Amino acid sequence: MSKEVEIDEAAAAGEKKVPYWDPPPAPLLDTSELKKWSLYRALIAEFVATLIFLYVSIAAVIGYKSQAACTGVGTLGVAWSFGATIFVLVYCTGGVSGGHINPAVTFGLFVGRKLSLVRAVLYIVAQCLGGICGAGIVKGITGNVLYDTLKGGTNSVSDGFSVGAGLAAEIVGTFILVYVVFSATDPKRTARDSFIPVLVPLPIGFAVFVVHLATIPITGTGINPGRSLGPAIMYGGAWKNHWIFWVGPLIGATAAALYHKLVLRGEAVKALGSFRSTSATV
Repeated sequence: MSKEVEIDEAAAAGEKKVPYWDPPPAPLLDTSELKKWSLYRALIAEFVATLIFLYVSIAAVIGYKSQAACTGVGTLGVAWSFGATIFVLVYCTGGVSGGHINPAVTFGLFVGRKLSLVRAVLYIVAQCLGGICGAGIVKGITGNVLYDTLKGGTNSVSDGFSVGAGLAAEIVGTFILVYVVFSATDPKRTARDSFIPVLVPLPIGFAVFVVHLATIPITGTGINPGRSLGPAIMYGGAWKNHWIFWVGPLIGATAAALYHKLVLRGEAVKALGSFRSTSATV
């Protein structure tokens, strides 16, 4: 038997061990989920994970702003705090809720038909509540004076940048994040790389990290409406242009979902091919 044949048989055996299965689109409105404990367990996981994420990340931002130059974690450290925390939390909650920890990610997965409208809405509510509680814990620990002086780690368009630039940065940053989420959780990839469990949360955490490096100077980096909402409510004075941190991420998430679904997975070409073959037989 030649080496080529042995390699082909080994590859075939490997494919049989880890079969590829593409799940069907999630139902648009599945009220039966409301009767399942798995949904409420997932909501609790999303709430707690977002709370932890806001506590760690906003505390890092407050600490960075309160320390003298060259003595704190710096912009690089803030970016690492966001990215590393997401990596850890996605790893911990991925098997329970999917580890979204971000209303924009949830919305993007809804657009991609990965979850129902009921689950998407409840996830977003849980994430926003978790973000508010996480920011509240930071405010309670740091004290009102320091928290308010440093604006509570809220997002805003930096001086020198226009509102349009801030919106564009949020759109592009969220597109990158949600694009990585779709790629990392693609059934083909997870079937092939199932023996390395960290390959899903790791690129997602790195995506958050690199996006923060790029957009901290522009908007402080939102790309997560829950992260922007929590500090805004706790601080109470950061509502100017707050809509950017909702509209931008939702547009970016939608674009990423459609790009992955229609282009990378080729559903647009498949639909066009099916239409042409049907027309030819009529």
